[in-house]
Amino acid sequence: MLMIFKSFFSSRKVKVLLVPMMALILTLGIASSDIEAAGIRLVIDGVEVTSSPQPVIKNGRTLIPVRLVSESLKAQVEWLEAERNVIIAKGERFVRLRIDNRMVDYQADGAALGVTDVPPQIIDNRTFVPLRLISNALGVEVKWDDASRTVYVNSSLPPEGTQTFALTIPNIQTGQAITGTQELRASFSGTLPSDAAEIRFFLLEPETGKGVVIARGTELASSYRWLPDTTKQGKQVLAASLYDNSGNFLAGCAYPVNMAVTPQVSLTGIVNGQTVADTVSIRSNTNFLAEYIKYEFTNHKTGKITITDEVDPDGPYQWSPEPADNAATNIRAIAYDSLGRAFSSPSVSLAVEVPKKQEFRGVSAGSTINKPVTLWVWRNYPVTMTEYLLKNTATGKVEIIAPADGYSGSTWFPEPEQAGTWELSARVKDTGGNTHLTESVTVNVTSTPKLLLQTVGPNQVLTDTVKLKSIANVELSSIEYLLINPQTGAKRVIASGNDPSAEFSYTPTSADGGNWLIQATGRTNTGQVINSETIPIRFYLGTTYTAKPLMEKDSFLSFVSQLAVKSQQKTGMSAALQAAQAILETGWGQSTPVDKYTGKFSNNIFGIKGQGPAGSVTSNTWEEYNGNTFRVDAAFRAYQQAEDSWDDHKDLLLLKDRYGPFREVMNDYTLGAWTLRRCGYATDSKYPLKLINIIKQYNLYQLDEVSM
Repeated sequence: MLMIFKSFFSSRKVKVLLVPMMALILTLGIASSDIEAAGIRLVIDGVEVTSSPQPVIKNGRTLIPVRLVSESLKAQVEWLEAERNVIIAKGERFVRLRIDNRMVDYQADGAALGVTDVPPQIIDNRTFVPLRLISNALGVEVKWDDASRTVYVNSSLPPEGTQTFALTIPNIQTGQAITGTQELRASFSGTLPSDAAEIRFFLLEPETGKGVVIARGTELASSYRWLPDTTKQGKQVLAASLYDNSGNFLAGCAYPVNMAVTPQVSLTGIVNGQTVADTVSIRSNTNFLAEYIKYEFTNHKTGKITITDEVDPDGPYQWSPEPADNAATNIRAIAYDSLGRAFSSPSVSLAVEVPKKQEFRGVSAGSTINKPVTLWVWRNYPVTMTEYLLKNTATGKVEIIAPADGYSGSTWFPEPEQAGTWELSARVKDTGGNTHLTESVTVNVTSTPKLLLQTVGPNQVLTDTVKLKSIANVELSSIEYLLINPQTGAKRVIASGNDPSAEFSYTPTSADGGNWLIQATGRTNTGQVINSETIPIRFYLGTTYTAKPLMEKDSFLSFVSQLAVKSQQKTGMSAALQAAQAILETGWGQSTPVDKYTGKFSNNIFGIKGQGPAGSVTSNTWEEYNGNTFRVDAAFRAYQQAEDSWDDHKDLLLLKDRYGPFREVMNDYTLGAWTLRRCGYATDSKYPLKLINIIKQYNLYQLDEVSM
């Protein structure tokens, strides 16, 4: 059994063993099937104690009744019901024990701490503790004799020595003031256990022994950055624990510290006096846990102050000033903590001298154009006019395309006569009347007469009236839309007209159910017939089913909280973050995929595609064809129960390479939320803030509370 390796009684600087209990609900009692009590004797100072309760063995560990032993040694014992604490006092000795908590106080002010590898626990309404704890608590020798199954307590002898292996945080001292960012690193003396696999660091409330994991990792000798939470002030306990691959505690240490965070913010990526002529990448450094950052830009020429939206506190911000911003400019970062308090960096003064720039966009040099493309101009200044210049390199012929509103993009669908090599460029006019020309882009055109069906996509399932619209690169006099039987090739006209640019509608009948090919056919003024591609579609006119609730909304929070805490115990991932993701992505459990044709329920909380343990359900996803988006059927994983979906989603985050950075900070919901976004989990720039707001609004941060 690992023991306290440096007793308070030999030094006022306490370094002790600890282990966290990743749980929210305190164990109120121990089932009789978990313990073994028969035939265990208790002998105190040579006298056998036969009164109840007797020592017990639980999970191979001998536990003794703390009140019986303490009072037999003339110590006073007090039970504090509200706190579920036991106070033991004998002479100058003071010990506070917390039920189901490993932290032990050896002074009333918490200045001297100890931790037991087995927490005090209640069995049959009595408090039991391991042998070594009572030995150190009362300063007496306690031994277990396996042959006679006897516990021997000898008050005339001091506790036995402990084993030599020890874990410390070398740069932390008892009572140290924590004022900002701290590098946490564990140091080991003695032989490191061969199965040591993970180090965790904790910040715990000294009164309750509960708190949060502040850093964790598998690189045991590495340093871990800790950004303190500004809401944690005053006396706290900083601790570290070592675990094996199964999550079993091996060793640890704990230090009373004083949290006195003085928030500081600084800017990196830019320096005073720098001239900015293009996009620059700006970052903020904070010495505390920031919930988000805003950047403030003050233009000294105009006096205009611009403040960004909330951005990633640990990610880069790309600032792209425009020529209109040219002037001396001050920039500062404003960091916000979880209480919404703002802390500013010193300003950095820059000279913004951005030249006017324009670039031709929409096609790449050397590409072949055989379908419609949207030509547009990127520029860093406002314009009043845009013209797109198309120069045939063989003939020198120049064609001009002007967008309808004068300055936006324009669609170019090359006509058959335009086959060849072209130089494309654009001419724009700024608000001062000056004209600017982009560099040219050379492309190849292999255009033939083409007709493209725009409003229907491959494998689209149509359940109601369908809109039909096409685009052609030749002038048409009429158009028809055909349904083609894929088995027989039989064709049927479902819409037609003399205005090829018009949008038509077709409402399927009951006879249309099933798979078809759809095609547009146009006729030119010369009688030439042009056909679009045949696109496979399906008409389904039966009953369709939409997403259904997983359960009543009022029950969802309790349900996901239990799953999140269970997962946190296994993985170390913030339970608060897990619960918030489930709430946000399912609309409080009210939108779970079902099979749109059969109504089969998926139990798929996070909308993961593919085949699951219970097969799959068919639902909708989005695709793009000819520049238009449309919905198609896709298989989503189905599960026997929602718990399986939960575990599958966590495996995604724990095993995929792309989420490696997330795994480094997943114990913290703020850092985790922003890192998920950075890893590409969500495209919504507000996704992290939405998660954080849910966590704060519903006090989900309480789910991350752990005890020793």
